[in-house]
Amino acid sequence: MQIGMIGLGRMGGNIVRRLATKNHSCVVYDRAQDAIDALVKEGSKPAKSPEDMVKQLPKPRVVWVMLPSGKITDDTVTLLGSVMEKGDIIIDGGNSFWQDDIRRAKALAAKGIHYVDIGTSGGVWGKDRGYCMMIGGSKEAVTHLDPILDTLAPGIGTIDRTRGRSKSADSRVERGYMHCGPSGAGHFVKMVHNGIEYGMMQAYAEGFDIMKNAASDKLPVDHRIDLNVGDIAEVWRRGSVVASWLLDLTAIALAEDPKLDSFTGSVEDSGEGRWTVQAAIDEAVPADVLTAALFVRFRSRQNHTYAEKLLSAMRKQFGGHVEKK
Repeated sequence: MQIGMIGLGRMGGNIVRRLATKNHSCVVYDRAQDAIDALVKEGSKPAKSPEDMVKQLPKPRVVWVMLPSGKITDDTVTLLGSVMEKGDIIIDGGNSFWQDDIRRAKALAAKGIHYVDIGTSGGVWGKDRGYCMMIGGSKEAVTHLDPILDTLAPGIGTIDRTRGRSKSADSRVERGYMHCGPSGAGHFVKMVHNGIEYGMMQAYAEGFDIMKNAASDKLPVDHRIDLNVGDIAEVWRRGSVVASWLLDLTAIALAEDPKLDSFTGSVEDSGEGRWTVQAAIDEAVPADVLTAALFVRFRSRQNHTYAEKLLSAMRKQFGGHVEKK
C-alpha cells in the first residue's frame, strides 16, 4: 500500500521505515526539511505540504498523522478534511484525547471521510520490535488498513499463546493489534495503558530506591546492606514474577549509568496519566495507585529522589524522552 505520513519524529519516521521493510511506500511531510530529506534518501517520496501529499496519493487515500496531541493535530486533521474526499482515511496515531477523536470523526463522517484513531505503543524501539496498536474507527476502514497494521505489529513472535484462549477469538490480537471499537476507543485504551504504565514505573522506581538506600547512614551499622541494584534488575529479568519489558529497560539504564548521574529526577507527564485519572473520577472508579503515580511526577519537579531519576531513565529508554533543562 501507499500512505502519507505527516510528522517524522521519533515514532513517525520509524513507522515509515518499518513499512518500507514490507515494500509499502510512503509520501512524507514534516515542518523540518531535514526529517523529510533523511527519509527520501531511504526511498520515501517527499511532499511540499499536506495538500501536496493528498494530490500524490492514490484513492482511497490514507494519511497517517503522527504529531503531538492538541492544536497541531487538530489543525492538521481539519486541513486534511478540507482537501480529502469521500472514502479517504485519516489516521491519528499520536496520543490525542479520546473525546477529541469522537468530535473529529463526526465532522469528517459528514463528508464521507473515515477517521481512525490508533493508540501506538512501542516508542523508539518500535521499528525493530513492532508496535502494539489499539484502534478505534469503522470496521470498513480498519479492514482496509489491515496490510499496514499487520506490517507494523510485532506479530506472534516467541510469546506463548494464552492457555484457554478461544480459537475463534480475533487472531489480530495475538499479532499485536486490536480493533477496540468505534472512534475514540483506540485512544481510550491507550490512555489507560499509559496510566497503568505510570503505576508500574512508580512501583519499580520506589522499590529500587528502597534497595539503593539499604546502605543509608540513617540505619544501624549492622543493618546496612550495600546492594548492586543494576545486578538486581538483571537477575529479576530472568524468571522473576516481576519481569517485564520495563524492567529490561531499567536494567539497560542502570548498566549505562549506574549512578544515574545524567538525570536530575524531574519527571514530565505527557497527558494520558491525567486523562486516565479524570476518567476514573468520571466513572467513580477508585484508582489509588495510578493517581499517586501521577502526583509523584508533579512533586518530582520540586525536589528529587533516586526513584525520580530512575523514572526519568526509564522514560528515556522506552520513548527517547530527554529531561527538560
